[in-house]
Amino acid sequence: MDKLKKFDLMAKIVRELEDLKNSQQAVIQKIAKIEVDNMELGDKRLEKDLPDVHQRTADNLDTIAGILDYFADKTENFGDTNNVDKLREDQTIRDASV
Repeated sequence: MDKLKKFDLMAKIVRELEDLKNSQQAVIQKIAKIEVDNMELGDKRLEKDLPDVHQRTADNLDTIAGILDYFADKTENFGDTNNVDKLREDQTIRDASV
């Protein structure tokens, strides 16, 4: 795989990780909403199980955030090390001359 394609794939993964992180945040918000609503309702099963679900989801979010930070830095460093902007510029010139 050439460096430009590798960088583009890495950048795509970063975007997917960001989307995953946002989705996990939305799930946590939904769980919290259910927990609040259940304060009025008082269902024992929800009281028992939702805190565990909330905690596991929050732990997953922390893991995803750590992976995202690591991989975003790795992608940026790869782009800088391999001068991806110049490679992209060269590719554009090659494509225009064909």
